[in-house]
Amino acid sequence: MELLNALVALTNYVIIPATSYGAQLALGALGVTLIYAVLRFSNFAHGDTMAFGTGVVILVTWGLQALGVSLGPLPVALLALPVGIAATALLLLGTDRVVYRYYRGIRAAPVVLVMVSVGVMFIMNALTRFLIGVDQIDFADGERFIISARTWNQMTGMREPLTLRTTQAITVVTAALVVVALFWFLNRTRTGKSMRAFSDNEDLALLSGIDPDRVVRVTWIITAALATVAGTLYGLDKSFKAFTYFQIVLPIFASAIVGGIGNPVGAIAGGFIISFSEVGLTYAWKKVAGYLIPGWQPDGLLQLLSTDYKFAVSFVILLLVLIFRPTGIFRGKVV
Repeated sequence: MELLNALVALTNYVIIPATSYGAQLALGALGVTLIYAVLRFSNFAHGDTMAFGTGVVILVTWGLQALGVSLGPLPVALLALPVGIAATALLLLGTDRVVYRYYRGIRAAPVVLVMVSVGVMFIMNALTRFLIGVDQIDFADGERFIISARTWNQMTGMREPLTLRTTQAITVVTAALVVVALFWFLNRTRTGKSMRAFSDNEDLALLSGIDPDRVVRVTWIITAALATVAGTLYGLDKSFKAFTYFQIVLPIFASAIVGGIGNPVGAIAGGFIISFSEVGLTYAWKKVAGYLIPGWQPDGLLQLLSTDYKFAVSFVILLLVLIFRPTGIFRGKVV
């Protein structure tokens, strides 16, 4: 029984939150890796793109709630997602036309585009703060739990509680559906194959009659969808604050690079590697150890790192990968 309690504690405090967080990072990393693969630069504005899309979703959610719209156990934000995606797509297409297209036209070096994206990042951050403010916002409604601690206790009679929040389940299911749809699009549709060809060899793709402007537009639209969905899921699960999305750029880039930037499969794997590393290294293992070794009461929390160092874990993993395997686990493009 003590072993089961240890497994429940591990599931409750490590496996479930790390899986949910990993799905969010994977979607964010897919957006980053798509831009890198097709447009060949690291888009540091991706985190604030997520924030902008989520901000629009929150505004629409508030409007729907004021009209009395409800999805029962599910959050109303799911209904607002298409509007957030559309608004974010318009923003990215406008930014590309005003900013990035010029630098593509003069064939600027990738490092120049990276610096340009940093400038765009600050502008988007300011726009999001103007749009939604700087306060922390909880916008998840509907049922809070699929499995509550009380329900689990009544079902099993175990001492250790297990909880599964609705937002965590929605995150995993939605992320899985989005990933399946993206891979189907890239591998089965003509436009998706054109994007892959453009990514592999731009000059040969142009000689084959592929329209580069169309590829660029579709890339930004897909990036807008991935960013808005990832940002909304993150906000539903943890709450929304514009500055948080500025910080999350580091674990997102770490996920993309660890898996192999430019490789969609690597982006997904990298997201879960980073999430389980962050959660595992900052979790206090005292409770699990107490179950596994009955009668032992350690003095400390058995916590390797404080939660304040959560993003430092991403940074260290990123540095190690860049030093020892710059192409990542799935051999993406060299950074």
